[in-house]
Amino acid sequence: MGIVQGLSEFLPVSSSAHLVFTSNFYKIFKGIEIVQQSNEEIFFDIMVHLGTLIAVIIFFRKDIMKILKAMFQAVKTKDWSEQDAKLGLYIITGTFVTVFLALGINEIAEKLVYMPSVVGILLIITGFVLLYSEYKSKKTEVKQDVTLKSSIIIGLAQGLAALPGFSRSGWTIAAGLFNGMDRVSAARYSFLLSIPIILGASMVFPLVKIDISEALNYNWNAILAGTLVSAVTGYICIKYFMKFISKFSLSIFAYYCILTGLITSVFFGIYG
Repeated sequence: MGIVQGLSEFLPVSSSAHLVFTSNFYKIFKGIEIVQQSNEEIFFDIMVHLGTLIAVIIFFRKDIMKILKAMFQAVKTKDWSEQDAKLGLYIITGTFVTVFLALGINEIAEKLVYMPSVVGILLIITGFVLLYSEYKSKKTEVKQDVTLKSSIIIGLAQGLAALPGFSRSGWTIAAGLFNGMDRVSAARYSFLLSIPIILGASMVFPLVKIDISEALNYNWNAILAGTLVSAVTGYICIKYFMKFISKFSLSIFAYYCILTGLITSVFFGIYG
């Protein structure tokens, strides 16, 4: 699960869908009924996401420091014209938009976790979104800077990606391409935008859903192992994905999403 999360969080193939598929494949082969996840399973999912968050922070540490310094300076001088300061504001704006939309569809997202055949269909939709974004980007004038408008649109895309099968990185990068960003700039902003939302989710869920006595009985060896593996795998994945998209299109991931979505929706439709 840690490897699956580390690889799929930053590739535009929906990490949540792959976690759903992996856990439910395991349940089917073990003869376990596919039912709503326990608090421990959900907490484990959050922790492996936290592992990939650590990977993002380490990889983009220089960018993060530049943004934070620029924002502190802007607060002092009341001058927000510097691009890194504006980028920080855009990330905050996008995060608020994401939270607003994600909270509205959270109940649906939780139900989809144990409906893997439907998740497969949503993954197919992601594939077509990626294909269309590549087509659209060829007809749009390229600009590297994020704007307030694009930050809101990308934030909405990230909110929709609360649904397993709708790739967070895929939908946010696609939204960036729709708004005239190049693939590298869109991916960089997508990864930076993921930081507050993953950090927030990893803090809020334990406070709201879990009591200490319950958490003491969790399999912490498995949780920590999954988190560590997802962090290491995620860092390696970011490094090579950024190099890949600087030279190649997202089409290969689109075809992967469509094929994987077809296979899983059929498989779980029969055996789920």
